[in-house]
Amino acid sequence: MTMKRPSKTPNVLEVIRKSITNGNFYDVSHAEDRKEERNITRPEYLYVLKHGYHEPKKDEYKEEFKAWNYSIRGKTVDGRELRVVVSFDDNFMLIITVINLEKS
Repeated sequence: MTMKRPSKTPNVLEVIRKSITNGNFYDVSHAEDRKEERNITRPEYLYVLKHGYHEPKKDEYKEEFKAWNYSIRGKTVDGRELRVVVSFDDNFMLIITVINLEKS
């Protein structure tokens, strides 16, 4: 018997912003590593999550976690273009990774 994929979270930006306001989120170890490697700070990616837009075409279902990853894109206060990938478990929003979209 195959399990049906869960539906995507409706109003994902609203859910993300509520999670930030409530402090109901954390960085997974992959995101911690990428933040350091890509020189992206927590205030920068939180700003993008609060003010950016959802990129539904970049969303991805992760079978191993039985969860959707959502891509949010936007600019930091100083104008750097970032993509932040988040997911949700039963209790928290998970920051999966942060990507600097600027051409180096």
